[in-house]
Amino acid sequence: MNIFKAMKPEKVYDNLVQIPWDELAGSGIKTALLDFDNTLGKDHATEPEEYSFKCVKMIEEKGIKCCIVSNAKSGRSAGIAEILGVPCVTYANKPGTSGVIKAMELMNSTPAESVMVGDQIFTDVIAGNRAGLRTFMVEKLYKPEIWYVMLKRPFEKLIRLVGKF
Repeated sequence: MNIFKAMKPEKVYDNLVQIPWDELAGSGIKTALLDFDNTLGKDHATEPEEYSFKCVKMIEEKGIKCCIVSNAKSGRSAGIAEILGVPCVTYANKPGTSGVIKAMELMNSTPAESVMVGDQIFTDVIAGNRAGLRTFMVEKLYKPEIWYVMLKRPFEKLIRLVGKF
């Protein structure tokens, strides 16, 4: 896959609430693979917030199952997923595809039935695209971020400018 094609999501939304989940369900999407940090909740949060619960409920009410796919190398994401009542794949190795593939297997889903959603081009978008999923990007929820994510944002901005998304 062309690297520039791998970096471009199908569409960018302000947040998870704005994604047309009913249309996705109608088109055969059964599984939403969701990043957590700055997509479903605060970066490095230890528990979900009201927005997290609202989004999971909204998506699942459309008949789409949710699974958190996180690069976190601790029990933090697994704990958040447990509180939310959804499965989770940690150590997802995004932009690699192993975590995305593991999540689809866990959810008994295929690439054609799954969508990947996250706030970062270099992890979520590339991983979803490389695994053959429809991929959506959301704007980050909160300004404060861990330093290594902040380092990537100027490059993401440049890619978004060139790619016109």
